Amino acid sequence: MSTNVLRTADGWWVALPPAPGSARAGRPPGDRAVPVDTKAVTTAELISDRDAVREAALSGDAGVPLADLTALSPVTTPCRVVAQMVNYRSHARDSGFTGDIPPAFFRKASGSVSGPGEDIVRPAHVKFLDYEIELGLVMGAALPVGTVVEERDLPSYVAGLVITNDVSARDVQLTRTQFYESKSYPTFTPTGPYLTLLDPDDFDHLLDLRLRLSVNGEPRQDRTFADMIVRPAQALTLLARFQTLDPGDLLLTGTPGGTALKAPPKPVEKIGALLPPAVKWKAFFKSQAKNPHYLRAGDVITATIATPDGRIDLGEQRTAVTDTPRTAK
Repeated sequence: MSTNVLRTADGWWVALPPAPGSARAGRPPGDRAVPVDTKAVTTAELISDRDAVREAALSGDAGVPLADLTALSPVTTPCRVVAQMVNYRSHARDSGFTGDIPPAFFRKASGSVSGPGEDIVRPAHVKFLDYEIELGLVMGAALPVGTVVEERDLPSYVAGLVITNDVSARDVQLTRTQFYESKSYPTFTPTGPYLTLLDPDDFDHLLDLRLRLSVNGEPRQDRTFADMIVRPAQALTLLARFQTLDPGDLLLTGTPGGTALKAPPKPVEKIGALLPPAVKWKAFFKSQAKNPHYLRAGDVITATIATPDGRIDLGEQRTAVTDTPRTAK
């Protein structure tokens, strides 16, 4: 059974499952948490102290209410943050891709990682802010260049899972072909609330994970892990052709369809290809300005990832959008 771990300013906590006979029995986490007796400061250090996590979970301590704890990102920084691009079939369709999709990766600055309840702050120059719920893999062991990872090897390399939101400034991403900047502003990778540490048997249930994201209560994204194109073992093998990963590093595994950004109809796309880039993008974003799904100040994003039976439940991430205060001239 997976174990949900929470990080606060005071240290690490294990979220207790509901008491037997409660309404949510069998669907972790419950509503209380117990402290982990560990000196670990970083995520990597906590992963190496799994015995302390187990002891806390089995301690019999009544714990404290989860509502009294303010969760920080369970992935500490600095760390490597790597992401897969166009890795769900539904997202590929929304993006206008046909045929085989070549695997692709990009990096995000770890300074973009923020807590599961922190506001997402839109920079003043960004007009088209988008959401992307993603399952994050947290590494538990080093992945040297040249490593080949089979499905059976995943428990040896991946320690656990987190909810992430790959927030994206679409006007920066598209007009400058700039993934790194458009996805790396501070608060552009909300992470948590939990680091869900997995037992080896839990990996057999990854395909049952369901990713859901809503904005102001309106469902936007809803797909299972089975919609994924390049799954974790293959992704780690491809990434290890050129990239080393270490314990505590984070791999975002792509987003399902349902983001605000969608490819224009094919006839419009063909006409746009004939225009000078400045004219093309001006016309494109003029049409996008009518799209109500882009994020605005005051919007509240709710994201969950769980299996139907609750064996794996990464909790609920709830973040609000705010604008960067404009400085006086």
